[in-house]
Amino acid sequence: MPEIDPAALAGWSPDLAVRELGGATMGTRWQVKLAASAGLDVDSIGRAIERRLDQLVSEMSHWLLDSLISRFNRAPPGRWTMLPPDFATVIAAALDVAVASGGAFDPALGKLVDLWGYGPQRSAAAPTAEAIAAAVQTGGWRQLAFDPPARRLQRRADVRLDLSGIAKGYAVDCLAAVVAEHGVGHSLVEIGGEFVGRGIRPDGDPWWVDLETPGALALPLRLALHQLAVATSGDYVRGRHTIDPRTGEPVGHALLVSVVHRSAMLADAWATALSVAEPTEMKALAEANDLAARALIRQPEGLIEWFSPALSRMLVD
Repeated sequence: MPEIDPAALAGWSPDLAVRELGGATMGTRWQVKLAASAGLDVDSIGRAIERRLDQLVSEMSHWLLDSLISRFNRAPPGRWTMLPPDFATVIAAALDVAVASGGAFDPALGKLVDLWGYGPQRSAAAPTAEAIAAAVQTGGWRQLAFDPPARRLQRRADVRLDLSGIAKGYAVDCLAAVVAEHGVGHSLVEIGGEFVGRGIRPDGDPWWVDLETPGALALPLRLALHQLAVATSGDYVRGRHTIDPRTGEPVGHALLVSVVHRSAMLADAWATALSVAEPTEMKALAEANDLAARALIRQPEGLIEWFSPALSRMLVD
């Protein structure tokens, strides 16, 4: 495990009580467990979380016609769009992971997502090979021009943003920040199976999280999220909805991939990228980027469980 961060112990007391908050967002649920003092106004934290989530959804949900991402996707190619800080942060990270993963992660695969029936512009029938090829040839993330100092974004061709593979992770980071801004240093934040853990529980235990494992296909794996985040990408709940942006086809080899990282946003993006990458490429990407990853991979001989070297070191230390 990572070394204990002394700063993360500030404000800890066995007299604190674990309080829980929760609600609906992004088509799933959010939940916060926090170590609260007797006088803490927990309800005000809940209201602040709801406001923060509403802000993020209004910017990055492609399911809302009036969201910033939807307006960007409707804008003519060549027009610059000014971005608020949250959106700019996510785009910068998304493009970094797109480059580092060789396009296995692509924030501009919206057309492919819609073709396969997973987006707001659903197709009535399965996509044709010609339609898939046309969407792939449009260029994806390479057709985005991002100007970080000016915080502006442009699409050079008719590509569509889809931030589903990174925005939820960013939202988890943001909720952890909201909790910290209210003076709470010990919390576990979750949105739809993606977690950030800060500090420790009042009983002195870390915030334990069980990595997702469908059924009895692999042994349970429990992590202590001490100043860490974890995100999982898999197809065992919604079917094979993860699309390889480079081929335009859904991938079938990755039952699930979990990534442990300091940032939930990056854990989210890399879990998606590793799910897309074929097993040999997946392992090479995880090792090259020092990612703590666990994967359940379908192989002709059966299901294989794989741990990256970085995760193996965490589990042994």
